[in-house]
Amino acid sequence: MPVTVLLVDDEPLVRAGLRAVLEAQPDIEVVGEAADGAAVIPLVHRLRPDVVAMDVRMPLMDGIEATRLVLRNVDSPPKILMVTTFENDEYVYEALRAGADGFLIKRARPSEIVNAVRLIAEGESLLFPAAVRALAAEYGSNKARADLDRAALTEREEAVLRLMARGLSNAEIAERLIVGTETVKSHVSAVLAKLGARDRTQAVIAAYESGFVSPG
Repeated sequence: MPVTVLLVDDEPLVRAGLRAVLEAQPDIEVVGEAADGAAVIPLVHRLRPDVVAMDVRMPLMDGIEATRLVLRNVDSPPKILMVTTFENDEYVYEALRAGADGFLIKRARPSEIVNAVRLIAEGESLLFPAAVRALAAEYGSNKARADLDRAALTEREEAVLRLMARGLSNAEIAERLIVGTETVKSHVSAVLAKLGARDRTQAVIAAYESGFVSPG
């Protein structure tokens, strides 16, 4: 089955460009478009996309609020890929904190766009480049550090979280730690549960905000 994508951007040219790039791939299908975040909920309910590629800044409802609404109101919500002009955009970071799964720069090359959608759909690795890591560190707080301390991760779980924060997939983590992929999946699940994180992105944000890992 192809990865299905909903495009949400107030610029028709941006939507057209993303559609052209994605639909050139045999394993990706664009199932709908919207010009504002306010239209996302009914379209997600009707189309059930795997991924929503959504602009972070839109006139009526921005991508941050639309992300919150999707996660709050949709059972088995789609993955959310934020699309932005600037990689160090604090709006993007707020969207990630709200539950978005990654972000993409509008000027990205076609191969990067396709790879981003595939990574987001698989859910086993992150789009978390240096600019976002630095923003996460700036949001650090004593509460974030205390929350991570209370999670009481084991030594192996800490190692897995560090590799997750570097964007490695389960298979790459397994290779690095010389363990099976299923073992890594179990560790990842344990990390998410202990941190109270919805997904890998939320866990990695917690790791950076707590100072457990540094942006360098």
